[in-house]
Parts: sequence; C-alpha cells; structure tokens
Amino acid sequence: MAEYMEGRELDWDESIPSASEGFELIPEGNYDFVIERYERARSQGNDKLPPCNMAIVYFRVNDCGRQVVIRENYILHDKFSWKLAQLFIGVGARVVEEKVQMNWSMLSGATGRARVSLDADRNDPSKKYNHIKKKK
Repeated sequence: MAEYMEGRELDWDESIPSASEGFELIPEGNYDFVIERYERARSQGNDKLPPCNMAIVYFRVNDCGRQVVIRENYILHDKFSWKLAQLFIGVGARVVEEKVQMNWSMLSGATGRARVSLDADRNDPSKKYNHIKKKK
C-alpha cells in the first residue's frame, strides 16, 4: 500500500485560501542565478510546432535579499536550438566544434548571470510575468 503525505484531494468546486506563496515579480535587470532543478515534460504543440519534449527549468535569483524562483520552459525542437544553446553555454557547458552537448545532469546547482524581463501576458496585458531573456 502506498504511503501518502498528509492532506487531502480537493473537489473541483471547493474554495481555497487566497494567500499564494512563492510568486513574486522582480524588476527587470541583470541577476546572478542558481538553477534549482529541471523537470522533464511534454509540450502540447500548436499550429506551428508538433508536440515535443520540454524541459521546465527553475532559476533562483536574489533580488535585494529576496529569493525569487523564475520558471522557464525550453522546448526541445530545432526551432529553439538557439535558446537551448544559450541555457547550456550560460552555465558553462563545453562547446566542441561549434556544437553544445545538452548535458541535463549538470543543470541542478549550476550558476550564471542572466537578463530578467518583466513581460505582459499575451492574453491578459494586466498580468505580468518574469522571464529569463538572455544568459550573460
């Protein structure tokens, strides 16, 4: 029999506390980061891309003593090889003959510096989100 953590499943129409934890925006700027972890996932695809493997990477940045986590998706498709290369080069991956090996095991705990942006949601401009734009 499986052991489960304390707690219970919520019903679909149940009310929940309004307090949220861990989602704080930071101003745009350059920040040092530590990659906390990554998760393997799958993108659903859309009109422009088929369903693909996707890595969800969690960057922890320090903003004046506040530790803020920014989640960034990396779709494993050749259209986004530039973004994947930026990730691995940004944390010190070795470049051999102009190629970068995607070494996923090196990500957790890796450090670097990145430009963080504050972008409006495409569907609701009143909502804003931080994104890792470019590794320095």
